[in-house]
Amino acid sequence: MVTVAPGRVTLSDRRTERRWSVGVAAYRLGVVPVTQGWYARVTGERPSTARGDRLPVEGVSWADAVRFCVALSRREGLTPAYRLPDDGADVDGDRTTVEWDPTADGYRLPTEAEWEYACRAGTTGPRYGPLDEIAWYRGNSGERLHPVGDREPNPWGLYDMLGNAWEWCWDVYDAEVYGSYRVLRGGGWYDEHWSCRASVRRRSHPTFRIDDVGFRLARSLPG
Repeated sequence: MVTVAPGRVTLSDRRTERRWSVGVAAYRLGVVPVTQGWYARVTGERPSTARGDRLPVEGVSWADAVRFCVALSRREGLTPAYRLPDDGADVDGDRTTVEWDPTADGYRLPTEAEWEYACRAGTTGPRYGPLDEIAWYRGNSGERLHPVGDREPNPWGLYDMLGNAWEWCWDVYDAEVYGSYRVLRGGGWYDEHWSCRASVRRRSHPTFRIDDVGFRLARSLPG
């Protein structure tokens, strides 16, 4: 993981034509998405369609990612950032609430603002570099998933922030319109170039699983 300094980022949504500024406290973020090998070591499960220990884990829901964060935190002796209903009950349903303790030192999903702030890494354009050099997308992926870390990183040393697999974020997308749908960011191996931009937002139900959606880990810092 790398430590990301505090700052501010402006988010935008093309559907609503809305823009809003968010302050970001210092935090830590995974250099690469969670891989299939790592996911299997923690959970004993291999949910992905494509197979390879260095491939990003995919075919995981938002709820699966939350449970992974809790399991990995406990495995490493950290305080879980998430409190699950009844200490492990099904977190998939619309009525189920997952509570986030921002003071906990355990693993969690990045917020949408943290994700975009880290993706941009101080750059101001739609991407942090030439797309073919930094991302696997429909134009160069061969329509398949690729091992993490094989493209160029952004200026803060983060790989695969764009392309390869979409990444779940903590945030609800728009509760009034989409209910419990959560935010996805980054674009995937089958997406056209216009989906692989720092500002692009996608959403889906927290139970949704598909072969181009994974996640990366974040951790809060003390204070």
